[in-house]
Formats: sequence, structure tokens, C-alpha cells
Amino acid sequence: MTRLAALAAAMFIAAPALAQDRMTLVLDWFVNPNHGPVIVAQEQGYFADENLDVEVIAPADPAAPPKMAAAGKADLAISYQPQLHLQVAEGLPLKRVGTLVASPLNCLLVLEDGPIKSVSDLKSRKVGFSVAGVEEALLGAILSDAGLALDDVDLVNVNWSLSPSLMSGQVDAVLGAYRNFELNQMKIEGVEGRCMFLEEMGVPSYDELIYVANPETADMALIQRFLRATERATQFIVNHPQESWEIFSATSADLQDDLNEMAWADTIPRFALRPSALDHGRYRAFSTFLQQAGLIDAAQPVETLAIDPAAQ
Repeated sequence: MTRLAALAAAMFIAAPALAQDRMTLVLDWFVNPNHGPVIVAQEQGYFADENLDVEVIAPADPAAPPKMAAAGKADLAISYQPQLHLQVAEGLPLKRVGTLVASPLNCLLVLEDGPIKSVSDLKSRKVGFSVAGVEEALLGAILSDAGLALDDVDLVNVNWSLSPSLMSGQVDAVLGAYRNFELNQMKIEGVEGRCMFLEEMGVPSYDELIYVANPETADMALIQRFLRATERATQFIVNHPQESWEIFSATSADLQDDLNEMAWADTIPRFALRPSALDHGRYRAFSTFLQQAGLIDAAQPVETLAIDPAAQ
């Protein structure tokens, strides 16, 4: 080896590794199977491959993540498409920059052997809900599709006690239950439930979970790298469902139970295979739906709601 080559080799060996770019992601709630691509990307080193150091934070208050992103206290937050429309209408500086779960998880949950066989059976019955506003609009659309109105049912705020209130007979149906969680929770407790899917009953389909950021402060190049890593993780999950479950559940003893394992299997088909891809028609249709329901004053242009990072 020549002296020049030896010197070059020594300089290469001595050169410090490039520091990874730091990002903060605030989840919508505590870690659960809905966050599979994020956790698998972390555990498999896909973020590191994109030269990213991603800090994943579970919020103390589930209403806080979008506000943290809007205020620049987090690079990204996980939120919900229906809420994004309302938050933008209220003036919050937020835009969707990626998709995590690309179909509704919310459903109208009833007892399999109960009195509700179709939506029309809800007339004069009690319907439980947990979040006023959007859920009432969703229920109104479902009822309208069956020739009923909100006045035809007795609305009961059951807070977050969705499946327990149904199983105890407090209500005849609940809206806001997730088809990948509450349905499985009931099965584990020996009570068979049945999900009636909103997108089959007059509600425009929407993205359940999305990544949101403040467009004024967001580093779109960083976000593109984040989305590449989570897309790679989603592909791994789809190709290796059992192995990915073992990787995911190994991160916390709290995840290692029948409910989370069943939810994992049910969530896999709903992960966004192309998290950066933006469906303009979907956002346009849901904005129109909310405007017609009286929750926003006017239908919103897609560009005020969402960004396709790949197009930036």
C-alpha cells in the first residue's frame, strides 16, 4: 500500500459517523397494533437506514398531538382524517402528509344475537357514542341511508365504555367501536358482536389514521424519508405477518395478549401500502359530507387539507 493510500484509509477509518437527523412523532394514543409500521420501522432499523432518529411519544392527552404538531412542538403527529377537516376549518395550521391506516376502522357495533339486524331496526333504540360532532354526523348519514333521522334514536354518551355498554344492555348499538379492537374484545369475553361498516351505509370512505404536520415548519425531505421507512415496514408486515407480530409485541409486555394479537391480524389489510399517496377524491368527498352535515361552513379544497410529499 502506498503512503497516499494508507493515509486515505486512515482518514476514512477515523472519520466520525454522520449524525442522524432527529424527528419527533407523537402518536394518537398508547402504542397499539394500529402503529405497527412505525414500531417495525424502528425495530428493523429502517429509520436508521434513512439516517433518521425518530422519537416516538405516546401522549398523555389524546387531543394533544395535532395541536403539538401545529405549534411546532412535534415534527409529525398521528391523527384522524375526519378530525383534520374540522381542525383546518377552525384555523389550525395542519396538513395531512401521509397515511397510516387507509380505511375506516370505526363501525356500528351490535350484538350478533341482538335485536338489531339492520339499521332500520335502530328506530326508538338506544345508540351509544363517545365523541360528539363527527360521530353524530356519521350516525346521521347511516340513519338517513335507512330512511331514519337522529330524532328516531335515543343517543347515549357512554364515553369510552363502548363494548361494555353494549354487552351490559345499556344500549342496543354503539358507534365509535373499532372493528379491529372492540369486536375482538367482545369475542374474548364470550360475547359475539357484529360490525356494520360505515362505508357500506352512506358514509364516504376515509383514512382512519394519518400523519399531520404544520406545512409552514415541516421539513418535507425528512418526512419523505420517514414515509419511505414506514412503507418498507408495511411491506415487511404484509409479507411476514407472524414474524412482524413477534417483533412488534416484543417491544412491550402490555402488547403480549390475545386482544392485541387478534387486532394485529385484523389491522394488517388496512395499513396504507403507499403512505405518501394522496387520494384527492376521498378528501374532497369527505369535506362535502361534513359541509352537508353542517359541521363545516364550506367544502374545503384538497390543497388546504393535504400534501403529497412526493410532489414537493
